[in-house]
Amino acid sequence: MRRLLPLLTKAPHAGGRSALTCRYRCGDACFHEVPNTSDNEYVGDVIAGALSRRSMMRAAAVVTVTAAAGATALVPGAPSAEAHGAGGHPGHGHGRPSDGARGLRFRPVAPNRDDKVTVPEGYAQHVVIRWGEPILRGAPSFDPDRQSARAQAGQFGYNNDFLSLLPLRGERGRQLLVANHEYTDEFLMFKGYDPENPTREQVEIAWAAHGLSVVAVQEEHRSGRLTPVTRHPLNRRLTATSRFELTGPAAGSALLRTSADPAGRTVLGTLNNCAGGTTPWGTTLHGEENFNQYFANGSGPTDKRYGIGSGATERKWERFDDRFDAAKEPNESHRFGWVVELDPHDPDFTPAKRTALGRFKHEAAQPRLTSDGRPVVYMGDDERFDYLYKFVSSKRMKKGGSRAAREHNRTLLDHGTLYVAKLTGDSPAAEVDGTGKLPNDGEFDGSGVWIPLATGEVSHVPGMSAEEVYVFTRLAGDKVGATKMDRPEDVEPSPRSGRVYVALTNNSNRGKSGYPGADEANPRNLNKHGHVLELAEHWDDPSSDGFAWRLFLVAGDPTDPATYFAGFPKDRVSPISCPDNVAFDPHGNLWISTDGNALGTHDGLYGVATQGSRRGELKQFLTVPTGAETCGPVIQDRRVLVAVQHPGEVDGATVEKPASTWPDGPGRIVRPSVVAVYRKDGRDIGV
Repeated sequence: MRRLLPLLTKAPHAGGRSALTCRYRCGDACFHEVPNTSDNEYVGDVIAGALSRRSMMRAAAVVTVTAAAGATALVPGAPSAEAHGAGGHPGHGHGRPSDGARGLRFRPVAPNRDDKVTVPEGYAQHVVIRWGEPILRGAPSFDPDRQSARAQAGQFGYNNDFLSLLPLRGERGRQLLVANHEYTDEFLMFKGYDPENPTREQVEIAWAAHGLSVVAVQEEHRSGRLTPVTRHPLNRRLTATSRFELTGPAAGSALLRTSADPAGRTVLGTLNNCAGGTTPWGTTLHGEENFNQYFANGSGPTDKRYGIGSGATERKWERFDDRFDAAKEPNESHRFGWVVELDPHDPDFTPAKRTALGRFKHEAAQPRLTSDGRPVVYMGDDERFDYLYKFVSSKRMKKGGSRAAREHNRTLLDHGTLYVAKLTGDSPAAEVDGTGKLPNDGEFDGSGVWIPLATGEVSHVPGMSAEEVYVFTRLAGDKVGATKMDRPEDVEPSPRSGRVYVALTNNSNRGKSGYPGADEANPRNLNKHGHVLELAEHWDDPSSDGFAWRLFLVAGDPTDPATYFAGFPKDRVSPISCPDNVAFDPHGNLWISTDGNALGTHDGLYGVATQGSRRGELKQFLTVPTGAETCGPVIQDRRVLVAVQHPGEVDGATVEKPASTWPDGPGRIVRPSVVAVYRKDGRDIGV
């Protein structure tokens, strides 16, 4: 008789996520001590001597400019209820499909608990690709009863997260789909799985199911359907054992050398790739997030700061490869937690881990360009009470598709300055009481500065070398007094307005005994629903070190007075909880996918207007099946793509006792998959 595992019987985890998901995706981070135990100051405090007069003046200048800009201010005047007329709650399916900002004219999907992908009236959907479908020449068809590591290495990986669709030059109607594969759940992959005694074959299959996939897809002309093109020469799988290159200022550091790689420049594998980004020069970026859970027997303060445990791991990989045992290879874990850059158009390119962007739990990395062509990359560290970062390159992008331009652009993220954010609220501390009640000025807002950490081989952090800053970036943020945030995840700059949007998923420890209480940028104690932050930098110079900020959304049930939707009438918005990945559509609307809906219904994808009279109007576009998370949204003119991650991942579920029958129905194994949604009439999304 199979014993019931203690971790699977715990109370529901923070954010509504199952214990099984937390166990395999992030190593039960919420049940461990918060890694950030630093006593650095919080929002509203001033670090004496840490900020230059120039930084403070720039921050003040941004606030002045945005306040005086009228229609282009950070947040325009709140729209009035009268402007939209009376009506029901969009989250309950009321309202005409033609209502909404351009790109968001659809009847919202009602919150539900249905074991399927639910889309708006007038829309259709299909599965583009499933876990295990062959994408490389010679890979067999998926057979869960005869799976092997060799087969999986040629098949689409498990638990798809970040997605990117790139044009495929010279091939009409084709695009390149790039996907992250964040983690594996062996209970849902293998019959009779024994977590105390995994087999070598199971472990090697899991190694092959991690990583990245590149697969060409063919568009059907009359609809939004996409079909994988198997055996395409650009199709590619990168796994936990593929070769990756360490580049940038920390490459070759003694902190990155191991017995297998005494030069400290070559890494086997990429792990726990969560979200990512697409660069203006045509490459993709992939954030290594909860890498800590793969390493056993950690010791010392740096391992603890990164959440590496002192005992055995859940998956027991250290039994099969010494590099996952920190007692035997103490530097191996330092080679994970980076942003990976991949060139999907070049199958011979060795993907690079860009050390200049720092090492932490990267949710994503999305760049934009300064007016003179230098990339600026925004990044969140997905941990309770950790930080928001940006990187500003010192090199300019070269335009064109020549080999010289491509090779030059592959070096852009190796040279520049890494910064961490400090936010200051503009309301008295007494007006931020932890309930979510707006302060007297009607908004949670303020100013901020980007504190430099390192530039190339020069450290800006007293007591730390540049190599230490890059490898132990969290400690550098501690030292300079960065603002402790509520799990900063995906960070995306708007291609239209230049404003930067930060998804802060939740933080149930905010305000608990021994932890920081609410501040203006994180205004709710026991924050289970999360919020979305909006930053404004100088539009023509996002490399500046000052910014203004406001909370764009404070998530939850709109009937809760502690919620806020950019001033939009709350009887006209859908409920939302735990924002995670974000993306923009061609009209400038922000799309938000959720992870761990704490309102008791399934996760989903939402669109929200960021400008104009409907700013803050949020509408639910789809929901995902039982146990699943919505990931990797791509919003094109004619289709929406989402990654349905960990369907059926419910406490107690196994291959033999599935909690979901998605996507292939009863009697078939549950499979993470990519789904495309499009209008039945073939017209553009939401118009």
